[in-house]
Amino acid sequence: MKWFVRADLDGFFGLALDNLVQLLVIVGLCQHVLGFSEALVYQHILPGAAVSLLIGNGFYAYQAKQLAAATGRSDICALPYGINTVSLFAFVFLVMLPAKMVAEASGAKDPETVAWQAGLLACFGSGLIEFGGAFVGEKLRKATPRAALLSTLSGIALTFISLGFLFRTYAHPIVGLVTLGVILLTYFGKLRFRGNIPGGLVAVVLGTLLSWLTGLAPVGSPPDNELGLYLPIPVLSDLFQALTSGHSLSYLSVIIPMGLFNLIGSLQNIESAEAAGDSYPSRPSLAANGIGTLAACLFGSCFPTTIYIGHPGWKAMGARAGYSILNGAVITLICLTGSLSYIAWAIPVDAGMAIVLWIGIVIAAQAFQETPKSHAPAVVMGLLPGIAAWGAFMAKSGVRAADYGNAPMPAFSETLLARFQQEDIWINGAFALEQGFIFTAMILAAMTVAIIERQFAKAALWSGSASLLAAGGLIHSYRWTVSDTALSLTPAWEWACAYALMGVIFLSARWVAAPARP
Repeated sequence: MKWFVRADLDGFFGLALDNLVQLLVIVGLCQHVLGFSEALVYQHILPGAAVSLLIGNGFYAYQAKQLAAATGRSDICALPYGINTVSLFAFVFLVMLPAKMVAEASGAKDPETVAWQAGLLACFGSGLIEFGGAFVGEKLRKATPRAALLSTLSGIALTFISLGFLFRTYAHPIVGLVTLGVILLTYFGKLRFRGNIPGGLVAVVLGTLLSWLTGLAPVGSPPDNELGLYLPIPVLSDLFQALTSGHSLSYLSVIIPMGLFNLIGSLQNIESAEAAGDSYPSRPSLAANGIGTLAACLFGSCFPTTIYIGHPGWKAMGARAGYSILNGAVITLICLTGSLSYIAWAIPVDAGMAIVLWIGIVIAAQAFQETPKSHAPAVVMGLLPGIAAWGAFMAKSGVRAADYGNAPMPAFSETLLARFQQEDIWINGAFALEQGFIFTAMILAAMTVAIIERQFAKAALWSGSASLLAAGGLIHSYRWTVSDTALSLTPAWEWACAYALMGVIFLSARWVAAPARP
C-alpha cells in the first residue's frame, strides 16, 4: 500500500475540519470563559495539542501501513484521531473554571496558572486511565456483542454529529445543500470529477466561495494575534505543582468518568474499524492514544486525545494512511504558527460540514449493516440513550437560550423538572440517561442481544454490571449546577436497585417460562 493515494486528500479535508473545530472551541473557551491570555493559549496549550496530534496521527498512519504489509492488502484505512470533545467541555467547566474561581476567592496571585495547572492534572489522569486500559481493553471488547459497541457509536453519530450539522445545513441552505449535493454524488454515487479532483476538495472550495458570496465569510473581525513560531516547551514543573498541590483528589470525580468514557469510546471505534474490514489490535491502539494524551499535558495542553469516530466513512472515501499524516502535519503547523484564527476567519465551518454530516450517516448505517439481522432490536436499544442525551443537551440549551434563570424565573434546580412535567416531558429521565450514556447504551444493547439469543444468565450479568455502575455513581447520577446538570459520582441507588431486580427477572426466566410446545 502506498503512503499516499488521491483519496487521502478527501479524508484529510474532513478530519482536519473536525480537528480545526475542536481547536477553535479550545481557543474560544480558554480566552472567553477561563480568561486565559493569548500567550498561554498560543505558546503552551496549542503547541501541546500539536505534539499529541502529531504523535497519534503519525502512529496510526504507521499502524495502517504495517497492517497492509502484514495482510498483503492495499485498502487499509488508518484509525482517525483527535481531541476528545466531551472531555474538552468537562475539563473547562468542571475542573479549570471551578479551580480558577476558588483561586480568585482565596486571593491567589495567579488564578490563571492555577486553573491551567488543574487542567494539566486532569489531562494527565485521563492519559493514565487510557494507557492502563490498553492492557484490559481487548478482553472487554471480546466480551461485548458487536451490536452493543456499534449502536452506541451510531447514537452519537446520528445526534451529536448528523443532526447538529443537518440543522446548520438548513440554516444556510445555499452553502449547506450545494456542498451536501457534491458529497452525496462523490461518495454515495461514486462520481469522479474530471481531472481526478478529490470530491472533498471540490466541496470545501465551492463551500468557501459560496460562503464569501452569501456573507457567511469572512467570519467576524480580522484576527489580531501575531503570527510566529511557537515551539512546544515541556511544562513538567507546572504538572508537578499540580500533582503536589493537595487538590488533586477533588478532581477525581471528573477525571475518572472522563478517562473511562474515552477508553470505552476508543474500544468502540476499534470495533467499528474491524466491522469495516480493518482489524487493529486493541493494546497498541489504546496505548498510543494514552501516550498522546500524556504527551499533551507534558507540553502544556489540558485536553485529552482519542481515537475518533468515523473510520468507516474515511475508508469508504478511499482514504488510507496518508490522510492521517496530512492531518497531523497540517494541524501541527497551524498550532505552532498561531494561524488558526486566520483560517477560521477565511473559511467558515459551513464550507466543509457536508463531509462530517456524511461521516455521521455512514457510522449510523454501519450498526445495522455489520450486525446480524436478528440483532436489529438491540441496535435500536443502543441508539436510544445517545438520542436521550442529545435531547437533554438540546433542552438545556433551549432553557439557557431563553435566559431561564433570570428573575423572576428560577435557576437550574428541581423546579425545572416540574416545569417540563407540566408539558408531560419527564426530563429527569433524560438527565439521568445523559450521565454515562455511553455505558448505558452499550449495556442495554448487550443485554438485549443476550435475551434475543436466550442467554438469560448473560443478560443478568449485564444488568448486574449496570447496577454496579449506578451504585458507583458512574451512570444516572447527576447534580445541579448554575446552568447545567453534571455527573455527581454519588450512588444512584434507585437505578442500581432497578437494574438488580431486572437481573433477578432474567435469572428466573428459565423457571417461569411456559414449557416449549412439542
